[in-house]
Amino acid sequence: MPAIHFTKEPFEKAVASGQLMMVDFWASWCGPCQMLAPIIDDLADQFAGKALVGKVSTEDERALAMSLGVMSIPTVIFFQNGKEIDRLVGVRDTGEYSQVLNRHL
Repeated sequence: MPAIHFTKEPFEKAVASGQLMMVDFWASWCGPCQMLAPIIDDLADQFAGKALVGKVSTEDERALAMSLGVMSIPTVIFFQNGKEIDRLVGVRDTGEYSQVLNRHL
């Protein structure tokens, strides 16, 4: 199952649900973002039913990215209980993202 592509309203609704979420803020022109894409999709499969894994295009949702303080991409933000609980900037390996998710399950 690929990652969910969020726009502003569905993103806000998902965060408000309180569920554990991992969201990749990316852009189509960003080379490192393209390298991260298959990792995000793999994590969406691994954590299906345990955590929401999604993506937000900073090109389409610039105001949302700015409101969360996304200054460089890729930035992966983790949410739970309606708030940010962790953030990783730049491309990391699958294990680093998994560790954050597993710590909050």
